[in-house]
This record gives sequence, C-alpha cells and structure tokens, in this order.
Amino acid sequence: MGWLRKVRIDAWSWLNYKPVFSNDLGVPNRRVFPEAKAMWVPADDERRLAAYKLLTAYDQNQAGEMAAVAGDTDARDRREFGDPSTFIETVMSHVLGREQTITVPGAEHDTGSEPDAEEAMAARVQELLRDWAESEQFAMRIQQAERKAVGLGDGVYRLAWEPGKNRPVLRVHDPGFYFPVLPEDGDAGEYPTRVHFAWELPEDAKRGLKARLRRITYELDWIRPATAPGVDQAGRAVRAPLPAEPAAEGEELPPPPLTEGDFLNPDSGRISRQYLWNDAPAYVTCYLTDATWNLGDIKGPCDVDSLPLDKAQFATRGDGEVLDHLDLLIDFLPVVHVPNTVPAAEEHWGQSTLAKVLQVFDELAGTDTDSSKASATTGSPIIGLAGQQTGRNRDLNVAPGMVFELGESGRMDTVNTAPQLAELRNQVHDLKDRAAHIARIPAVAMGAGDPSQFPSGFALQIALGPLDSLIGSMRLARDHKYKLLLKFVQRLYLAGQHPDWAGVTVQPAELAFGPYTPTDKQSVLEQVTAGVAAGVLSLETGVRMLMDAGLPIDDAAEEIERIQSRQFAAAKDLADATGDSGAVGDYLGLDLNPDPTPPPVVLPATPADQAATDAQAAADGTAPDAVTSGNDQQGQNRGNAR
Repeated sequence: MGWLRKVRIDAWSWLNYKPVFSNDLGVPNRRVFPEAKAMWVPADDERRLAAYKLLTAYDQNQAGEMAAVAGDTDARDRREFGDPSTFIETVMSHVLGREQTITVPGAEHDTGSEPDAEEAMAARVQELLRDWAESEQFAMRIQQAERKAVGLGDGVYRLAWEPGKNRPVLRVHDPGFYFPVLPEDGDAGEYPTRVHFAWELPEDAKRGLKARLRRITYELDWIRPATAPGVDQAGRAVRAPLPAEPAAEGEELPPPPLTEGDFLNPDSGRISRQYLWNDAPAYVTCYLTDATWNLGDIKGPCDVDSLPLDKAQFATRGDGEVLDHLDLLIDFLPVVHVPNTVPAAEEHWGQSTLAKVLQVFDELAGTDTDSSKASATTGSPIIGLAGQQTGRNRDLNVAPGMVFELGESGRMDTVNTAPQLAELRNQVHDLKDRAAHIARIPAVAMGAGDPSQFPSGFALQIALGPLDSLIGSMRLARDHKYKLLLKFVQRLYLAGQHPDWAGVTVQPAELAFGPYTPTDKQSVLEQVTAGVAAGVLSLETGVRMLMDAGLPIDDAAEEIERIQSRQFAAAKDLADATGDSGAVGDYLGLDLNPDPTPPPVVLPATPADQAATDAQAAADGTAPDAVTSGNDQQGQNRGNAR
C-alpha cells in the first residue's frame, strides 16, 4: 500500500501549492513560521497565522527570503518588483472610494420646513459622530484597517472609552493578534462572546525581563457582584469582592454588593442592569482582562483560551482599576472584525485579494528574474573570437572603442538575446493581464489601459463591469461592520456620560463610501438639472447625485440652503400659494418679519360736520381741551390783529 499525501481543504487551502506553507501533512514549515507553532496558539489557527505572514512577505517583496529559509538556495535571486503591493493598494482605493462619509438617515431634511424631533435627533447624532471622526482621525484608521483586510483577508478594530480624552478611542490591530473563541457546534459567522488579543513579548536582558505572553480578553458574562482593586496572598494586584452588607431581619444570607444602578431579582437571584440604549433591563455585561505570563511559567497542554490565571500578572489602569475581569458597564464586545470578502457559510474569516492570483505573481517573479538575466546578456553581449593572433589579447573585456586584432581568416560572432528578452517582456504583460482578469480588475482600473480603446463613457462602463461586481461584494461584507462600529461609538459616549450626548438616542449611522470609477460630471449635471426642473427629482436627490459624481460639495444640507437662498422666483410662487411670509423666509434662509397691520383710513371732516360735532360737544359739556384751547388761541389771534 502506497503512502498517501494528506490533502487539507479549508479557508487557507489556496496556499497548499507552496511547500513552505504546507508539507506532506498539511502543516506549515516550522522554521519559517515559528510563531504559528507556539505552544499557546490553537491548532486551528496555525495555518491562519502562517498565511498572514506569507502574504505580508509578498506585500513587502520578501517572498524569496522566506523560500530561502525553507531551503530553496536560488530563492534569493528572485526579482520582486512590488506587483502584489500595487495590486493591494489599487483594490483598497477602489473599495474605499474617493472619500468616506458618516451619514445618519433622516439628517438631511427639507430646509423649507422645520425638522421634526426624529430629523433633529438624526442631524444632531450625525454632527456629533463627524466631530468624533475628526478628533479620532477616523479616515486614517480606516486606511490602516482596510489595508490589512485587503492584503491579509481580515481587519480588526478595537474601541475603548478614554477618560483622559473624554471620548471613545479607536485602535487597529493586526489580525494575527486576534483570537476569537468561535462556537464548535454553531455558526462561526455569529458574533463571538469571548475575544482574545495575544502576542509574545521578547526577552529584555537589560531590564531583566524574560520572554512573556500578553493577552487582552473581552468576554460577555452574567453581571456579578461589585468588586474593587485588591491584593492576593502572593502580592499580585487582583479584583476582590466588596464586603457584603448585613443581612436584613428574617433573611438567612446577606445581599451581595451591587454596582450602582444594578438590581437583584429576588426570584431568580440574577443581577440586572438598565443600559441607556436598551428598552428592557439586561443581565450580561462585558469584562476586560489584561494579563501577562512568563513563557517559562506556562506548563502543560493549554492554549490562548485556557492559560492559567494563577500565574498571570494583571495590568493596572491609570485610574487605579485592576484589569482582572473589570466590569466595563456595557453589554457588547467593543471589537469589530472586518472580513475582506463575504465569508463562506458558517465561516468567520475573509479571503485576501491575492488569494486567487498568488500563483500568477510567482510566475511573474520568475519571468522578471529571467528578464533581468536576459537583459544582462543583451546589454553586454557574449562575443566569440576566431583566428586570434597568438600571444595577444589574452584578457579580453568588451568596452566602447576597443579594437580586436585577429589573425588570418579571423571572425567575431555575438550571441543576440534581444528576441528572447522581448518575448519575456511580452510574457510579463500577459501575466499581468491574466492576474487582472482572474481578480476581476480591468487594466483600465489599474491605470494601465489605453483611453482610446473606450470611445464613450458607456463603453468604459461595460469594461468596468467585473470591477463593479467585485467592489459591490466587498462593500457588502463591510456594510454591517461599520454600522456596528458607529453604533458602539454612540453607546460608549452614552456610557461615558459625555455632556454633549445627554438625551441622545442611538441612531442607525452608516459609513458611505465614495465613487471609485471615473464619472462624466457634465452628463450627471445635465441629468440633475433637467430632473429637478421637471419635478421628477427632488433637490435633495439631485445634490446627492452631484456629490456621488465627485463635485466639490461638502455638506448636502448646506448646499441645498445655498441653492434655495437664491431661488427668488420659487419663493414668490411659495408666497402666492400660501400667503405665509414666514414660510418664505424659511425657504430663503432669511428672517422676514411681516408688516404690522396698517391703521384704518380716516378722511378729513367737512366744515359742516365739524360745526355739528362742536355744537354737540358744547351741549353735552364734553368739549375736549384741544377744542377749547384752539378757540382761545383763535380769539387771541383776533385780538392781536385788532
């Protein structure tokens, strides 16, 4: 019976063709990937960590060095010109688009009317989230995480409330440090309830530190009685339970100490807590543990999820809290895993953009190496001399202007390798086209296409069809993850009781990616102008189309206000239709105060009417002082005249 090679098919089996990654038993090379073979690394994660390291080597032009460590003596002569890195950068730029914008549905309301409570709340949350993104440099964090996701297949964010900055801080982690505890009998695509971040710290002889292992753990568990920083018998900083209050009369056991705001259910004995973002009380919370072990103290069969806590040293936070199952007062894990692609059914991990084209890049590196060797013989050709005179030109070096003295019937022959070099260069172009075709990235998207091949924008759109489906699928894998991240940011602000977030309700915010393909801005502008004028497009939709086309519009609501403030004809129509100057002022963005009610018109009295009025007043004895004084003035004037 012959020996059978073990074939392993999993999320990383596309790397099985490389001997450095998978030996006859499907196990990565121990000399090349010693980190993946560490005793604390779970067996199911060995191939994943090895794949990350190998993909990073391709990205850094070091794949040849890894092959040399595995025993390939000619690997260091390989030419690697950065094609995988360019590939990753191109795909990442298309996935993210020209810009990334945080939007909250309902925040962009019609400026012609007052926003209702829901629209006002959406606009408020959108502004607060954008302020957070500016302070936390969210755009840069996205670039960091997405480069990991596109190149390695997975990216990881970690959020934490920072009291000193009074805001949630966002950190990006290498997926090689990320160890989620996935269910064995369930869907691995479900959100895990326990996550570890673990990595080894090298020995530091100067500081007297041995090789260590650090692990940060987030875990969802039942709410427990309150604890406080303390010290155990070995002098380690730990969390200790608070002393219980005396039992009330008639009670056998004293009630457990509770965190402020918690409630003990007497029927079930469980502790509940009302979070600001939930309608009903919850019974779970998130615990944080930050521990470090000396590698020499870890004995026996254990992995990252079963390390002995009695050998650990727990970290202490700046405010004095010991990070030993510290209650974070939140009911979620502040960790977001971003896969590069939509995971397969019941899978957790994404797939690198280089996965399907890695063998093509190997062929490309080999062709580049052959081209480099061929170019050397083309630039300095091989020359054969026949009939050379004896005793002369023993040491021959070809140089410009050199004259060779040959004997009778002498002859000089050269080996022309230019045709082979040209064929190798053509092979390079063919391999690049093959890689672009397999990865669904047309040459025009890589910046290598000829614009003259596309006589119209429609022809270009057809050529970019495969890229549209690729980017659509990759953005689908990210859509829910970024919604989750922005939801966590809002919840952390509420848990931190930031004054600007008082009274805020968590809103379904999302991250909108900008366009990634060239657009005909003039055509879009004409469509929007005609659609808005004909009434088949709203102004809000038109402005959004212009933003997607790449026009320099920063905020849709502000742009709509500017447009309406100059539409005097439309304002006149609004005034004629409603007769409400206040609505017209809101439409134009002006403070228009309506004119006060004019006084009634009083016609001047005739002499006969005035004489009748004076006679009636004299008869009633109610003649006004003004009339009397007027008569006195008239008599005085007559006396002066006499």
